[in-house]
Amino acid sequence: MEATKKEHELIVSVSPHVKSDETTSRIMWTVCLALLPAFLSGVYFFGLKALFITALCVLSSVIFESLYLKVVDKKSAVGDGSGFLTGLLLGMNLPASLWSFSPFTVHIPIIASFVAIVITKQLFGGLGYNVFNPALIGRAFALISWPRAMTIWMTPTASILAMDAKTTATPLGILKEEGIAKLIEVFGDKVSLYEHLLAGNRAGSIGETSVIALLIGGLFLLYKKYITWHIPVAFLGTAAVIAWVFGGKEGVLTGDPLIHLMSGGMMLGAWFMATDYVTSPSMRKAQLIFGAGCGALTMLIRLKGGFPEGVMFAILIMNCFAPLLDRGFRSKVFGAVKTAKEIKK
Repeated sequence: MEATKKEHELIVSVSPHVKSDETTSRIMWTVCLALLPAFLSGVYFFGLKALFITALCVLSSVIFESLYLKVVDKKSAVGDGSGFLTGLLLGMNLPASLWSFSPFTVHIPIIASFVAIVITKQLFGGLGYNVFNPALIGRAFALISWPRAMTIWMTPTASILAMDAKTTATPLGILKEEGIAKLIEVFGDKVSLYEHLLAGNRAGSIGETSVIALLIGGLFLLYKKYITWHIPVAFLGTAAVIAWVFGGKEGVLTGDPLIHLMSGGMMLGAWFMATDYVTSPSMRKAQLIFGAGCGALTMLIRLKGGFPEGVMFAILIMNCFAPLLDRGFRSKVFGAVKTAKEIKK
């Protein structure tokens, strides 16, 4: 008996030797759960239009993924939740005003979902092979193709049954065109402005408005260890510093970083888009540079570019550099033979 026990102790299985109960499916559905507070906030402030737009994106994404996999005769991966998550993120990045039959704009979320799932994800090889964040490519395509429809923003109604849409400008739009004084005037005073930005009672995309809801979801992912602090902190920290130093009209060090951090898609991008496993670096040092690059590019576009918002473009640009950053900061293999160049040093 003792000999048999020792024999079993000497058996070594094939790699991987470090195993976990976490699966792709569990991670995807957990991220969807983390997005739930922000999604519900969007539905609360923008009404049923927000619910319909997001549901249309989710349904379209799942159907397109299922049809594509069937056409190419691949095993269906719809159950892993990645298609559902892409649709959810895409819907939360769109304005609720797209649910309109006059003028007809309902086709925009459907086409954006096709671009996200089929072109950006599946044609590159499926989950794990796409270079760019699918939801952001879908939104970028929609913005380039239908710029007018994609920049009509609803006034928050704080009524889930509201279907009538009144349009208004986003805080970043007001800040870009008329300055911080006008922005404060619109909301009454600076304290009231901060309160509206925190709660989400402002114009914007469906899932980007409530900072509190997004922080709850982001901290939940940190708690579950599905993401690390490196990208969000580097992203938000870099953006805050640049906003403080260069964001003021009165000169250097007169900007208000809180307004920039709580406006637009900064929180949604930093916690849920830039931290995408596939399109972001895996090395910790590389993640810091990746996040800092996202923050710097976002503020460059916001302060000097033609668009009031820059989160989407910043993340997509940095997606290009993710493999290079990982390669530059990859760990040395234990016991690896040194190269001739290293020996000379």
